[in-house]
Amino acid sequence: MKMKKISTKKILITVLWIIGLSGLFASLAFASKKEKAVVAENLSINITNTDENLFIDETDVKDFFNDRKDSILNAQLKNINVNELEKALNSHPAIENADVAVDINGDVNINVTQRKPIVRVFNLDGESYYIDNTSKLMPLNEKYTARVLIASGFILEPYAQRYEFSANEIKSNELFNKVSVLDDVFTISEYITKDTILNSLIHQINVTKDKELELYPTIGNQKIVFGEAKDIEEKFNKLKLFYTEGLNKTDGWNKYSIINIKYKNQVVCTKK
Repeated sequence: MKMKKISTKKILITVLWIIGLSGLFASLAFASKKEKAVVAENLSINITNTDENLFIDETDVKDFFNDRKDSILNAQLKNINVNELEKALNSHPAIENADVAVDINGDVNINVTQRKPIVRVFNLDGESYYIDNTSKLMPLNEKYTARVLIASGFILEPYAQRYEFSANEIKSNELFNKVSVLDDVFTISEYITKDTILNSLIHQINVTKDKELELYPTIGNQKIVFGEAKDIEEKFNKLKLFYTEGLNKTDGWNKYSIINIKYKNQVVCTKK
């Protein structure tokens, strides 16, 4: 049987590849070991979404870690659990999202996005909490009160029994949806907040016994009967048209006590 002749050149190339890879792995292992020995010397905290509300600042984040006894500064990078720190920050009631990053220079960078409430709820027991722009329930903050829409009236839901569910989840839950109005409150609040005219016009939402909605404007003392949280765009378009043309032309800002927009294709007004 004839044996194949092995090329010396191929052997040499294989040996060189082995030496090269060994050197690479050794370098990576050394770099990894060196990185783990680096001590965190600088802590940078950046807070976003602070243009309207300030529920949390740099000092609050540092105090949060101190209360948890999390060691960051002067700790070796290998002892800093980035995932655990992010998980802890994301559990903070004022934080929507947090990212933590460390680098070989000893820098720890924390980016925090603050939650943004759009409506403050007062339930029948006098308890108060927020619903944020992602439809999640949010507790009040001792440091700061957000200037947002107010929702009151026949709202039964206590914070403790609903905070684990967003308004959207309540809407999709058949059991909760039968008794809850938080999904309607959020839907209307979100629409108002995103519309420049409505946002400056409406300041309060009232929920009736029949789970219908009433709105109260910042100008004038009319009650706006909205009805159910349906046909929202059509109803608000009627309202904006009536306010910009109807009331201005008839000097009716103080003429009417009730503006009813719940019925299709019409606005029904009640004079004082």
